[in-house]
Amino acid sequence: MTMPPSPQRPTSEGPAPAQPMAEGPVSPQPAAQGIASRAPLAPLPPLPSPHGPASLRSPVVLGKVAAALLGLVIAVDLFAIWADYTLENALGVLVDGGSGDNVWRRAEHAESLNAAVGYAQSAALVLAAVVFLNWFLRVRVNAEVFSPFGHEKSRAWVGWGWFVPVVNLWFPRRVMADIWDASRPAGARRGHGLVNAWWTFWIIGLLFGRASFGTYGKAETTVELQAAAGEAMIADALDIVAAVFAILVVLKLTRMQDRKAHEGPVASGI
Repeated sequence: MTMPPSPQRPTSEGPAPAQPMAEGPVSPQPAAQGIASRAPLAPLPPLPSPHGPASLRSPVVLGKVAAALLGLVIAVDLFAIWADYTLENALGVLVDGGSGDNVWRRAEHAESLNAAVGYAQSAALVLAAVVFLNWFLRVRVNAEVFSPFGHEKSRAWVGWGWFVPVVNLWFPRRVMADIWDASRPAGARRGHGLVNAWWTFWIIGLLFGRASFGTYGKAETTVELQAAAGEAMIADALDIVAAVFAILVVLKLTRMQDRKAHEGPVASGI
């Protein structure tokens, strides 16, 4: 007896009858469903600043105080030049053969005046340096907001760069140049002429001042003391020129940062 063919598989008499389709929408294929439901890629988070958190703070007040104290340094240096000149003249009288109590009193008075002016110079320089370094740090942090990745030296060198031997001959200038570039207006010509002038006279005055101090410390005769007074006059004059350029750098950089902060998208941060 022959069994009838199963309806689930084809036979020689024809294909199996089609299965009824379920009512409703057809479910998509798994591959197509994955493509259709894929979410757009989220934007990458911004890279963290390599120098730590930074926020804008106005450098205007610190800049004005630093400029004023540098002006005080100039005033004291001018007085020091007069004291050096007085000492040189008094010693010159002795070198030329002058004698008498009057001449010696004049020389002693000139030397005492010169020593007092030296203390005043040190006090004015320390006071100006403290405010200047605070201003320097402020404009550096502001510059990191303007350009987080545009700084060659780390933030620590803003202070240490002035005191570590050898590197203090160029690190502060490099830090200042990076701050200048980050703070300049968009489209402005790139240049460091004012920064270079300030740093050149600062280094020359620093080296000449140390040499003058060494000459004065080693002087034993009236002629040597007179030569040391002449060198001190030159060192004070160089210090004045460096201070003038430092004032120009402080005022111009402060104005650039203030303008950039108020004109840029982060104007509310300063």
